[in-house]
Amino acid sequence: MNQQYSRFISYLIGILTALLVTVVLIQLIMRPPAGDLLYLAIYLSFTSLVSALFGFLSHRLGWWRRLPRIGYALALGYILAGGLTLFNVWVTARLMFINQHDLALGSLLLLFAGGISVAFGFFISNSISQTLNSLVQGADQLSKGDFSTRVTVHGKDEIAQLSKAFNEMAARLEQAAENERTLDEARRNLVAWASHDLRTPLTSLRVMIAALTDGIVDDPDTISRYLHQSQSEINRMGKLLDSLFELAQLDAGFLDLDFEWITLSDLVSDTLESFAASANAHEVTLEGYVDPQVNLVWAAPDKLSRILDNLLSNALRFTPKGGNIHLSAKAEGNSTIVMVKNSGKGIDQKDIIHIFDRFYRGEKSRVRDKDESSGVGLGLAIVKGLVEAHGGTISVESKTDSGTKFWFNLPGHAE
Repeated sequence: MNQQYSRFISYLIGILTALLVTVVLIQLIMRPPAGDLLYLAIYLSFTSLVSALFGFLSHRLGWWRRLPRIGYALALGYILAGGLTLFNVWVTARLMFINQHDLALGSLLLLFAGGISVAFGFFISNSISQTLNSLVQGADQLSKGDFSTRVTVHGKDEIAQLSKAFNEMAARLEQAAENERTLDEARRNLVAWASHDLRTPLTSLRVMIAALTDGIVDDPDTISRYLHQSQSEINRMGKLLDSLFELAQLDAGFLDLDFEWITLSDLVSDTLESFAASANAHEVTLEGYVDPQVNLVWAAPDKLSRILDNLLSNALRFTPKGGNIHLSAKAEGNSTIVMVKNSGKGIDQKDIIHIFDRFYRGEKSRVRDKDESSGVGLGLAIVKGLVEAHGGTISVESKTDSGTKFWFNLPGHAE
């Protein structure tokens, strides 16, 4: 409401300014007698008052908003402006006792000029209306779900800014829709893959437990083996469920991180030792190095250990016999760079861009490994989430027949 009155006050100021400027110019150019100048000022004030009253009624009654198109409203504005011009000049001229011939000629010339102005105004308003119509059509397309629609931006005025804002909004909606489709597909994949990975151990458990309870197996060694395999399958399912739960915590932002200063060299040593037996079984060499400049790092010990475990587990899964895995850490500025590099075939370039996507496994056949969440594509997704939760970033580089290296940074370290 205040903005509407502000516009009307600006309109009044414009009328008063036009009145004062006209009177001053008449005095400077024509130098009429004081009486004539007074009469002229009174006549002009009268027509100005009528114009102001007309503008106020238009403002209060909202005539412009009743028209179906903005182009019509703009054209009507030009027509009314021309009509007010004709009215002001005609009334003033008539009151000044101009002879009928000159009055008629002046009126016709004003009518002609007004017609030209209205035609020009309609042409301009039609151009503006077309631009606005393109925005209306674009909005209609968006409402129907076509988020790829865009409008052409012309000029630098408010309509151009509105068009730019519309295109930016459409781009964000398109990206959001794409993200939603990707997430929905990932969820469907999760259900399918998790069901598959849970169904296999459950089937194995069902068979072994049935054999034990039905007395089919009575050999002590076989019973012990069945129990050991059952425990392994239960552990496997537990690790898969733990991975799903951890990923859900990362998604929700509810992951608890207990930060403290930890000795990175000890953590690297412990991690390599925990993978030593598995590496020997696969005939893979494990190596480790920690830069002496890196001693303490600010991190959550259990989560950093989880990051290293997942990266080494992934490297071990794809390193051929006779290959090697190198785990290293070095200082770089105010950050610590941790790298896991393994020899081997490397990752296909079409897969590497999705390597951290949740539930993504590429087109390669599923790796039937007993590691946690193997075959589901959660390990590296969890690594990325945990690294980012530490305020760092993770990257990957892979070349055919020369292996793969993952590296991430941890902000801050103490020597």
